[in-house]
Amino acid sequence: MLWWLLVGLIAGWATGKIMKGSGYGFIADIGLGILGAFVGGFVMRFLGFGGSGGMIYTILVAIGGAVLVVYIFRIVKRKG
Repeated sequence: MLWWLLVGLIAGWATGKIMKGSGYGFIADIGLGILGAFVGGFVMRFLGFGGSGGMIYTILVAIGGAVLVVYIFRIVKRKG
């Protein structure tokens, strides 16, 4: 659980920097990072890349997933 929070924190912070936004707040950024880790892991498995690669791999996958989640969230929010 602590590992998920750490990865979520890093991924949420990095996503806020990548997506050129002010972020959604500390807790929401961590939540988006954790959700991004799940989404990124699912996408990587779907593409045929296994889930082993160490800490750097995990953080990069989480960041990629979080960027995707924030991108989709912004599209949905804009249309709503």
